[in-house]
Amino acid sequence: MTTLEMPVATVFEDVEAGLSVEEVMEEFSVTREQINAVLRFTARSLSAPVPLPVNAACADAHPF
Repeated sequence: MTTLEMPVATVFEDVEAGLSVEEVMEEFSVTREQINAVLRFTARSLSAPVPLPVNAACADAHPF
């Protein structure tokens, strides 16, 4: 399988604009598996915790 050479956002923008997965596949010459890989990557990215800066204080934190 070749490397996917399209921005991840492009998949979402095109589908949001009404293109089907098949149309995105045709437009960018990518496979369904490549699109699925983009979707899996995005799902993992959304579920990953966002690290806080080292010196960040929580707004609702109370000292002990």
